[in-house]
Amino acid sequence: MKKYYVEVNHIPYEVVISEITGDMPVPKQAPAQPAPEKSAGEETIVSPMPGTILKVNVAAGQAVKSGDVLMILEAMKMENEIMAPKDGTIVSVSVQAGSSVENGTLLCSIS
Repeated sequence: MKKYYVEVNHIPYEVVISEITGDMPVPKQAPAQPAPEKSAGEETIVSPMPGTILKVNVAAGQAVKSGDVLMILEAMKMENEIMAPKDGTIVSVSVQAGSSVENGTLLCSIS
């Protein structure tokens, strides 16, 4: 084993590295989750960043206009409005207030 010192953002770290001999097991990747099925003309709204859903303003079956605020996403102590990209009807809502979401998490669908 060899010891190295690495500095990241002016913070020193001690790193120990050892040589691997023989075959190294390859970690298995989790299977990809299938994309949610959507019908023709349906548009999915996904989270643009990780955060917490503070408020959901819509429900399935509700009519919305382009620019309507569908929900509020708190990220980095800022409230971000998730708006409807088009006029339509909410097909499904996949999150609720208090939900933690990652970048790309399905929030709702509009047809």
